[in-house]
Amino acid sequence: MRKITNLRFENAYAELPSEFYQKKDPVPFESPHVVAFNENLADELGIDSGEKQNPLLAEYLCGKKPLAGADPLAMYYAGWQFGVYNPHLGDGRALLLGQIIDERNRRWDLHLKGCGTTRFSRGFDGRATLRSSIREYLGSEALHHLGIPSTRALCVVGSTEKIERETREPAAMMLRVAETHVRFGSFEGFYHRGEPENVRALADYVIARHYPEIPRQAEEGYGLFLSAMAEKTASTIAKWQAFGFTHGVMNTDNMSVTGLTIDYGPYGFLETFDRDHVSNHSDHFGRYSYGNQPAIARWNLEKFTKCLDGLAGEEQAINAIETYNKAFSESYRELMLRKFGFEKEKKESLRFIEKTLGVLAEFKTDYHIFLRNISDVRRDGSFGENPWLLELSETSERWQQWFREYAGELRENSLPDPERKKRMDSVNPRYVLRNHITETAIREALEQGDYSEIEKVRRIFENPFSDQPGCESYAADSPEWAKNLVVSCLS
Repeated sequence: MRKITNLRFENAYAELPSEFYQKKDPVPFESPHVVAFNENLADELGIDSGEKQNPLLAEYLCGKKPLAGADPLAMYYAGWQFGVYNPHLGDGRALLLGQIIDERNRRWDLHLKGCGTTRFSRGFDGRATLRSSIREYLGSEALHHLGIPSTRALCVVGSTEKIERETREPAAMMLRVAETHVRFGSFEGFYHRGEPENVRALADYVIARHYPEIPRQAEEGYGLFLSAMAEKTASTIAKWQAFGFTHGVMNTDNMSVTGLTIDYGPYGFLETFDRDHVSNHSDHFGRYSYGNQPAIARWNLEKFTKCLDGLAGEEQAINAIETYNKAFSESYRELMLRKFGFEKEKKESLRFIEKTLGVLAEFKTDYHIFLRNISDVRRDGSFGENPWLLELSETSERWQQWFREYAGELRENSLPDPERKKRMDSVNPRYVLRNHITETAIREALEQGDYSEIEKVRRIFENPFSDQPGCESYAADSPEWAKNLVVSCLS
């Protein structure tokens, strides 16, 4: 295990032409302190988790003391934002410190968010709030442990500095980790500027490092890259939909070329099933609603494939979109069949799932609690001593009829009850990161300077599918005070 002062940096992105970035050092906090440090991720990266006790850790992780071997830079990109192309984007408050190589020879981006202005800041202050940093720290880890591809979060560094948002708030930085931070928008800027040589250079960079199965210099390689990326995107979006996750800002600059969930702003999870649910209260027309996410991802892919027209050709672009459509449909169906406990893909089972989602929406039943509990329904229609199911069944004749129909479907298309329950509980989480859970951790941090809830929540959500004694409140639906919590892009 390595000390934070002894990381193995590679800095491959800095070897690309200068048009791809601005070299820039972080603007450190004067009096930094550690808010949260993810020891488990540190272990995975080959960083000594005991570094959490290092009194200088916050200074190294906010740029006050430079990390040996790092070569910080702000990445350039453009993007379609709410359907409008914006050529003037880029890391306006973040820096890629470089790529480190862990003890298993894997390469990881270290990306510091909230570390000051760059030439891409567009007049903003280059900082992030403590509130938004906590949300991203917890949200990205929660998705990762649900099995949804995501950037990760190593630490949050706090400060005494205040910044203006809707109110004056404490500033913070967050160090996130990913296989790459290259986005769809990283290509779009060069494409729309008429710089095909830079599009090619970036494509070659991404293929070499993240799609090594694609033959180097092969004529068909760029088309294979488009299809492989489309398949990864489809898999991630299918998991978003199955787990009820809403991103909130699906601009092309927030779409990863390796299918990661990236840039956690106004994200959230469905509670009651609602295809029109919008997690971003700034999204007045519902462009990025839960139900629109699969179509928006496809629209974003169509914009991306245009960037590689000169390399892959129109036919390969069409193939990539067809790959996305097919992979999303297959992945989503497979996940939903597993979540409902069905063994085989039968039309009757799929129709029953769709019908059930309609009933959930009609009765405003909690999506996650419902799916977790129905693993107790047996093929004979009974459900033991499960009080939640008993209460649900007594609410209306409609639900009683649903239980009879579900039992019939299970008899036709499921494994024996014990094995089916085990499989269902492995894909239907007991714990879902609802907004009120994050908000409670944020309020304790802001109002009391108490960061213990942040780490408690992170640890609970590292095992979202397992019952954890004493954590029952984290598996419950939202309290009344939290029903109308809203989240925006301001951070």
